[in-house]
Amino acid sequence: MKRRQFIQQSTCAGAGFLLTSFVQATIGTRKKNFTLLLVSGWQDVNIGDIGHTPGLLNILEKYMPEAKVILWKKSRGEEVQKLLHKNFPKVKIIYGNVNSDKDGDNAEITSAFREADLMIHGSGPLLVGADHLASWIKHTEKPFGVFGTTLENPSEYHQSILKKAAFIYTRETLSIQHLKKVGIEGSHIQFAPDATFYINIQNKEKAYQFLKENNLNNKKFICVIPRLRFTPYHKFNPNNNGWSAEKIKQVETTNERYKEQDHAKLRETMIAWVRETRNKVLVCPEMTYQIDIMDELLIDPLPADVKPFIVKRGYWLPDEAASVYSHAHTVISFECHSPIIAAANGTPCFYLRQPEDTIKGQMYYDLGFNDWTFEIDQIEGKQITERLREVWKDYGKAKIKLQQSMDKVSDIYKKRTSELGKLLGNKATK
Repeated sequence: MKRRQFIQQSTCAGAGFLLTSFVQATIGTRKKNFTLLLVSGWQDVNIGDIGHTPGLLNILEKYMPEAKVILWKKSRGEEVQKLLHKNFPKVKIIYGNVNSDKDGDNAEITSAFREADLMIHGSGPLLVGADHLASWIKHTEKPFGVFGTTLENPSEYHQSILKKAAFIYTRETLSIQHLKKVGIEGSHIQFAPDATFYINIQNKEKAYQFLKENNLNNKKFICVIPRLRFTPYHKFNPNNNGWSAEKIKQVETTNERYKEQDHAKLRETMIAWVRETRNKVLVCPEMTYQIDIMDELLIDPLPADVKPFIVKRGYWLPDEAASVYSHAHTVISFECHSPIIAAANGTPCFYLRQPEDTIKGQMYYDLGFNDWTFEIDQIEGKQITERLREVWKDYGKAKIKLQQSMDKVSDIYKKRTSELGKLLGNKATK
């Protein structure tokens, strides 16, 4: 029986085990070193989305050091490309699209398909690189899988791809339940948190200059990040992000309804921090559009005695953000990834979760960050303030708590890459 027929006829529940066994039998004894093709880098207007890629590259570099990695990057920002080349000079970066026939549009893609032994879909909000995987399935008979991706209510198209995956590592445990509902289950489905938890890039020089210019002293300031209930992609996407007029109206109405009540809770914490510690607050963005809402929602409404303690930062790349967060006392964010970048740099972090921000926030609970995760509709500002007060009164305890969760992250990444090593014949892992 040909391998493609074998996969198609396997049941979903056993597909991962059977495919793993097959791969071990066919390629596990042939090669010593392996090449991994990683598809990632969905957009460059969000330091969290940018952070997925260096995070996963660091995971692979640390735990699969003998493997060669080719990055098939979806977005094409020059600054991010330079950032990745600087920090991962051994990684070859390719670009290119997939057409409706699931064919790549350039020779680099063809070459990568021929060279790579395994394809990995990187962290993201859904199967963003579905077409990339579909092209791999069409043109190769080699294994592929997903690493740290949210798979909430997968479409039929995405299901058809996931049913052929050799491994599925979801970004939070709720995605595993969503897969079960559509009949996709098995031992090859496991939890692996967002790869941004392993981001290791820094821009210490640029961060030092900014901190010095604004008198932001080490561990004497907090960072706060605003967010609207829905990211207004239609405002910075040429085709309105493909949204209908009805969708745009829903987004704008929801954002207008909640923006003040959400951010008033964060302002309450900012005021308490300034008045009780006499230390500063850095208001900073995770996404580009947040530059335009900082003043309205977090700075202008503040009392006169607090405003002199506020510093504002424009959009930045994740290497500078990581360096600044490493010097912050605590990072408090409505966005999901700034707390992750802070945690990766040893800084306590609070995530203020809005219900519209998908199920990805479940990973905070999965990793033991319960006390630092706040469902914004269910709490008041005083609760955020009291938790921050606990942190600044016993910072050592908070750091120990953070390290426990980060140790759990490392253990999970080590286990998942070990599983990939077994898939490839135990030759690529450390």
